[in-house]
Amino acid sequence: MSVRIRLTRMGRTKSPSYRVVVADSRKARDGRFIEILGTYSPQVGDGSFKVDDERALKWLKDGAIPSDTVRSILRKAGILKRFHEMRKPAPKVAAQ
Repeated sequence: MSVRIRLTRMGRTKSPSYRVVVADSRKARDGRFIEILGTYSPQVGDGSFKVDDERALKWLKDGAIPSDTVRSILRKAGILKRFHEMRKPAPKVAAQ
């Protein structure tokens, strides 16, 4: 099963808001999802978003692939930076 972190559309006509969800890539955009990670509202100023850091890191570590828009949101939230630092191996200390 290919798991993706992507957006699901909510809200009214011409006034969208989105949920950041973890879903099987084969499901419809607004279809069944596994877990809700947060929200994104592009209508509010520069784009208001809330994402659960720990759950997002857990899903990234388990191999979930974020969509382009979600990758941008995670980058702004600093979650991708934490994920890459987690994956980077510790520097080796030279023996004397």
